[in-house]
Amino acid sequence: MINAGGLRPTRWKRCDCNSGLLLASITEIASRQSHHFFCGCLAAEINGQDARWPHSQDGCATTGRGDGVLFGIANSAVEKPINADILEIVKAEMDVGTNKKAFQINLDAKRYGTFAEIGAGQEVARRFFFVGGASGTIAKTMSAYDMTFSDAIYGPTDRYVSRIRLGTMLDHEYNLLIERLDQKLGAQRCFFVFADTVAARSFKQHNEAHGWLGVRFQTEFRGEPSQIIIHLRMLDEANVDQQEVLGVIGVNLIYGAFYHAKPEELISSLQENLAPGRIEVDMIKFSGPAFSQVDNRLMSLQLVSQGLTDAVMFRADGETVQPAEVFYKKAILVERGSFRPVTYATNDMLDGARRKFLQESGCAESELIVLMEMTLENLLAEGQLNHADFLARVDILGALGRTVLISKFGEYYRLSSYLTRYTSKMVGLVMGVPSLLEIFDEKYYLNLEGGILEALGRMFKGALKLYVYPMIDERSDKIITASQIEVAPNLKALFQFIMDNNFITEITDYHPEYLKIFPPDALAKLQTGDSGWEKMVPPEVTQIIKERGFFGYRPSSAAAA
Repeated sequence: MINAGGLRPTRWKRCDCNSGLLLASITEIASRQSHHFFCGCLAAEINGQDARWPHSQDGCATTGRGDGVLFGIANSAVEKPINADILEIVKAEMDVGTNKKAFQINLDAKRYGTFAEIGAGQEVARRFFFVGGASGTIAKTMSAYDMTFSDAIYGPTDRYVSRIRLGTMLDHEYNLLIERLDQKLGAQRCFFVFADTVAARSFKQHNEAHGWLGVRFQTEFRGEPSQIIIHLRMLDEANVDQQEVLGVIGVNLIYGAFYHAKPEELISSLQENLAPGRIEVDMIKFSGPAFSQVDNRLMSLQLVSQGLTDAVMFRADGETVQPAEVFYKKAILVERGSFRPVTYATNDMLDGARRKFLQESGCAESELIVLMEMTLENLLAEGQLNHADFLARVDILGALGRTVLISKFGEYYRLSSYLTRYTSKMVGLVMGVPSLLEIFDEKYYLNLEGGILEALGRMFKGALKLYVYPMIDERSDKIITASQIEVAPNLKALFQFIMDNNFITEITDYHPEYLKIFPPDALAKLQTGDSGWEKMVPPEVTQIIKERGFFGYRPSSAAAA
């Protein structure tokens, strides 16, 4: 029982397995009132509540038994309600898992490297120092906070928290490590560099807390290095909590690089020991010999499907990009679709919207970002993610020079909120009349307290407009435009308000013959050997589908003959 220095009684005991080795005495814990090092399976009883840490498959690095490394924390001398004690337990669990990883790396005689951290303290390196044994892992730590020092070391830059700055940090520190230590230790150590450049919450202004993290590492002695970089958004309000998160995810990234052979497992491990809603990882890139077979577009998709972010982006060449850097001071035009395949109608809709958008916004072509968006829901239409089908779609869009956005935004108002977070310029959403009808269907907003009014309020609160492509009524062969749609009687006044305030623009410059082209029809034809699909898609799409056999393509009997 611990009851020293005014602390409330907290009893630490061995877990039922009784296999652990206590490395710090109870009296030492009580007298220092701080974090202390344990080895073994321990449990805390606080006010009669038993809190146990789960056992891992790994044994103690020292004894080969128990749960490895565990950290306990003495309670504050200030009396707190039980829910605060439970929060302490949750935090202790986070510390346990994170510190265990850091300690395992410190005991790995193969690893040796540098930590370079700018912004939000030196939280990652601190974890390794805290657990002990860091001298066998850390060659150097540094933090060039002052811009003059930073420029002198890494070269001048316009943006200090950026992918470019992270790259120069990794380059400089890795080259220095090899230059100074390769001759002495290169035959017995795999070198690594961890770097981050971060802007945490400032006490002066409530700027967005985000950062770039990366690890460059050898997988064999004197081998070519591989690299992983990520972009992180920290969602906690308090600066101290953001620092804590940075330390945890930094350790997770390093540990994953060393010990997770599969990139998908590494991505999943990034959020280990963190409560939901504390971080968002919206960009990741693997490179180097260890990841020569990795397609970073699939890894971006993993970020969305595993819940680390709501949206990811990559350019036509497949390069993964961070949305904030792409959208900065840009106008945005987005067309949502399945693109299975891209048809003449797909392009006609976008071209007509682009012309209207440029005319109304007054921006130049160079100031406009055009996106083709696919939702995770659309990609999961068959019940599970089909990677080959996904890559076929993005390869076709890449051949057309399109930037791709993958999102979890089933509702358009959520997409609107996401885009307007990054730019104050005009945003346009391109859609057909059927999608406009869905926007004015109240069943999609049952989860909102304000229903459709709240949804439309969120959607149009910024400089956003809808650009709507007409449709053809197959029964009457009549063209239906945005202004002619029929909405529920109770929504007619609302719809008229939206139209009167120019939140909706009709696409009037289009090819009427393309209105009868539907992607499902083209898909059915190409899968059954009907060559008629070739008249429904652009030539470059026809070529890539035939060359690579996308979407279950079957040659026509005439072509086969």
